[in-house]
Amino acid sequence: MTHQLMKESRHARTAARHPPSAGPAHQDPPPDTGAPGRRYVIRGGAVMSMDPGVGDFESADVLVEGGTITAIGPGLDAAGAAVIDARGRIVMPGFVDTHHHLFETAERAFLANGLLLDDGSGSPSAYPTYVEHILNGFARAYRPQDVYVNVLFAGLSQLDAGVTTVLDVSQIHHSPEHTDAAVQALIDTGRRAAFGYFEGDGRPEARYPEDARRVREQWFPSDEQLVTMVMGGEVHLGRDVYTRSWTLARELGLRIAAHAVGAFGMRPAFDDLARGAGGVEVGPDNLFIHMTGMSDQAWTMLRDAGAQVSIAFPIEMVMRHGTPPIIKMQELGMEPSLSSDVETTMAADPFTLMRTAMAMQRMVVNERVLAGAGDGDPYPAPSGDTPPLLTVRDVLRYATVNGAGHLGLADRTGTLTPGKQADIVLLDATALNVAPLNSVPGAVVTLMDRGNVETVIVGGRIRKWRGRLLGADLPRLRAELEASRDHLFKETGLRQDLFAYS
Repeated sequence: MTHQLMKESRHARTAARHPPSAGPAHQDPPPDTGAPGRRYVIRGGAVMSMDPGVGDFESADVLVEGGTITAIGPGLDAAGAAVIDARGRIVMPGFVDTHHHLFETAERAFLANGLLLDDGSGSPSAYPTYVEHILNGFARAYRPQDVYVNVLFAGLSQLDAGVTTVLDVSQIHHSPEHTDAAVQALIDTGRRAAFGYFEGDGRPEARYPEDARRVREQWFPSDEQLVTMVMGGEVHLGRDVYTRSWTLARELGLRIAAHAVGAFGMRPAFDDLARGAGGVEVGPDNLFIHMTGMSDQAWTMLRDAGAQVSIAFPIEMVMRHGTPPIIKMQELGMEPSLSSDVETTMAADPFTLMRTAMAMQRMVVNERVLAGAGDGDPYPAPSGDTPPLLTVRDVLRYATVNGAGHLGLADRTGTLTPGKQADIVLLDATALNVAPLNSVPGAVVTLMDRGNVETVIVGGRIRKWRGRLLGADLPRLRAELEASRDHLFKETGLRQDLFAYS
C-alpha cells in the first residue's frame, strides 16, 4: 500500500465503529521476529500512529517485515505473514525517555523523601540527599559488575513498561571497565538506547572525556545500531572540562547532553554561554536536562540555537530542582521531551511522566485563570495571553515524537510510519482499569499504567509477549541486583533498614 493510499484510508476508517473487544488469550509469538525477511501483521487494533501523515484508525493493521514497518491501514493484504491478533488493543509507538540514570537501580526508593541537596532543615527530606548519598556515596562504590546488573535490570524494567528507547545518562565512568560494562548492559537489554558517556568520580584511572574516542571506535562504529552514543558535556564541571567534551563530541559526530539546574549553581555558566563567553557555541545538537531556574537570556539563546530540553516533571517538583519550565517553553514556542531521571525517588514508567506533566501544567494555568475571577464571575474564561492547557495528545507527543527527535532518532522511531523501525507497543484496552474504551489517547494518558503494556516490539523483534518479558532470567538478575545493593550499602557504611530512610 502506498503512503498516499494509507493517508486516504485513514479517512475511510472501517465500517465498524467499535472493533471487537478482545483477541485470543493464548497465542504463541511469531518465530524469529525482527530477522530479515520475517513478516507478521498486527491485525485489528486501534492504531494511534502519532504521525499526522498516517493518521489514526479505530481498527487497522500494521505490517512488519524484518525490523521495519512496511504498511499501515485497514484490511491489509498480508498473505503469508504471521498474524498477531490485536483486537481490543491499542497499537502505538514505543515510548521514549530522554534522561534516565540507569546505574542507580539498586537504590530504588532510597530517597523517597529526598531532596537534591541538604537544605539544612533537619527534616526527613534533608537526610539522605541525592548529591551526598548517591553521587558522592553509593556511586563511588560501584564495581563494573554493579554497573552491568543495575543498567540491565533498569532497562528490562522500562522495556516491560513500554519504553523502547532511552538516553542513559551514565555518570559512572570511573574506569574504562565501568564504561564497557554500561555499554554491554544496554546492548544486552535488547532495546533502543543512546549511551550517554558522562563523567565518573575523577579517580586516576578515569579517562573522561578523552576515552570517548575509544568508546566510539570500539562500540559505536555505526550510527545505525540499536544502541548509539551521546556525549555528556556537563557545564558545572568547569570550562576546561566542558569545552574539551563538547569539542570532542562534535569531532566524533555525537550529540551533547547536559544538566541545567539553577538550584545547583549552574545559572552563571549558562548566562556565559548565552553571552558568547562560554568558550563553546550551543547548537541543535545540544539537549539540556531540566532547565530549571535559568535566565530569560539563556532560554532565548537555547531557542534561537535550536537546542532541545528534556523535562523530568515528577523529580523536579519532588526534589526541589525548581518548577518544571513548561510555561516558559510554551511562551517561547518550544516543546519538551519527557524524562524519568532517578528511580531513587520516583517511578520510571511513561504513564507517571505523562500524567504528571499534564497535571502540573494545568494546575498552574488553571490557578492563573481562577486568580482573574471577578466577584460576579467565579469561573472566568482565560485571558488572551494565558498558555493553552496541555492535552493528552500533547503529552503523548512529548513522550514519543519529541523524545525520538531530541535524541536524533526521528528517522527511525517515535511514530508508526512505513519505512521506520518497528518500535511498537500493544496496550490492553479490555482491562478492568480501562474498559469500555471511549478515547484511545485519553485512555493511554489518564487511565493506563504499566500493567496495560501487553506486548513490546523493538526493531521488529518481540521483547514482551502477552504480559511476559522474553529472553530474560529475572530471578537470577534480581538476585544479582540484591547482591549489588548489599555490597553498595556495606561499602558506604549505611545500615540496611527497610523503614529507616522514609
